[in-house]
Formats: sequence, C-alpha cells, structure tokens
Amino acid sequence: MKNFKLIFSLAVLSLVMFSFSTIAPSTKYKCMVQMTNYTGEGAYIAISLINPEGEYEKTLYVQGDDEEWYHDITQWWKFQGKVRTNIDALTGATISGGERAISVIEIEDSKIDSGYSIRFETAVEDQEYYTKDVEFLLTSESVKSKKEGTGFIRYIRLMPN
Repeated sequence: MKNFKLIFSLAVLSLVMFSFSTIAPSTKYKCMVQMTNYTGEGAYIAISLINPEGEYEKTLYVQGDDEEWYHDITQWWKFQGKVRTNIDALTGATISGGERAISVIEIEDSKIDSGYSIRFETAVEDQEYYTKDVEFLLTSESVKSKKEGTGFIRYIRLMPN
C-alpha cells in the first residue's frame, strides 16, 4: 500500500510539473480601438493572431457578443467556425461609430519578432466587411504603437499592460 501511495504521489507531481512547464510566457496588452464616425449598427471586430504563413492561429478578442452575427466576419468565421474554441471570456460589446473601447489581449512572447501578425477584422450589419481593417507584424516596436485602419476603425493603439 505504501508503494502505491508513493507511486501515485510521484505520478501526480509529474503531471503538475509537466503542466506548468508547457505554459508559454506571455504579455498582456491594452488595446484601444477608435472607430470612424460612421452611422449604423455597432461593429463586430475580431482580433486574431496570424502565423507567418498568413493563416489564423488564434482568436485574441472579439468585440460583439451575439454569436448569431459572427458569420458576418467572414474570413475569421471560416477559422473560428471550424475550431469552435470557447471565446466567451474573449468577448465584449460592439462599438458604434465614433466610439472607442479598451480591451486587454494576451500575446505569447515567442510570437513577437518572429513573423506573426495581428489582424483586426470588422463587419457592420447591412454595411461593408473589412478583412484587414488593420493588420501589422508583431514586433517589439509595433506592440507599443498606433496603427491606422482602412475601414470602420480609425486607429488602434497597443501598449503593454
């Protein structure tokens, strides 16, 4: 019985140590999104991590918490609809024209300066959809900068939290 308890304790300890060793160091960033002065419904915005091959790797945040409209963010939904990861903890309300919102996103440190990009995709009901409203390489400098949008986003600003 003593041997069983010892083996069981060692197995549990090994699992705990293994699970802690696989957590990649990451940094949280404040992400401010300032919208243009458009009229109409609030914008749905998907913030995604894009790998060096240009493919979606991870959803970082979604402005808009009504899943019924996620399919309007067409390219992101092709990825998210397949992987179906739970994004409830990564959502906030839509942002209307002229408004701004601040959220916190977390990016693994290994993705900085290694060819990864961040993409802001926007869609507004009965209006246009912008696959790359804002997209830029993740570098040590860009994660502390302001980037202009090309659609519903006037600009975004990232800063370490």
